[in-house]
Amino acid sequence: QVQLVESGGGLVQAGGSLRLSCAASGRTINSFAMGWFRQAPGKEREFVGTLSRGGGSTYYADSVKGRFTISRDNFKNTGYLQMNSLKPEDTAVYYCAATNGLFPATKSHNYDYWGQGTQVTVSS
Repeated sequence: QVQLVESGGGLVQAGGSLRLSCAASGRTINSFAMGWFRQAPGKEREFVGTLSRGGGSTYYADSVKGRFTISRDNFKNTGYLQMNSLKPEDTAVYYCAATNGLFPATKSHNYDYWGQGTQVTVSS
């Protein structure tokens, strides 16, 4: 069993940056691949990116490639989503998730555990 808790969301102006955190408990963070998703009002949950179990590989959605970076701190058992050059269309609730499956997992149903989400709002 894995418990995930996101934090770090908030309100930021377009062009700004935010770093989201995903604190894991129940298992070590290097025992699963971590994914990030987002869901805007009225839209389906959307894949953002994922970090492999070994930590050496990442895979991103085209919409965030070059702007967002996923990383983790094994000592803190915490994953991160660094978001730069934010745009109003990045506004959403952001979720971290964990999967025991293959990398890269880009669909919601590939993931076994989910956090509660954190709101990110980007103003124009």
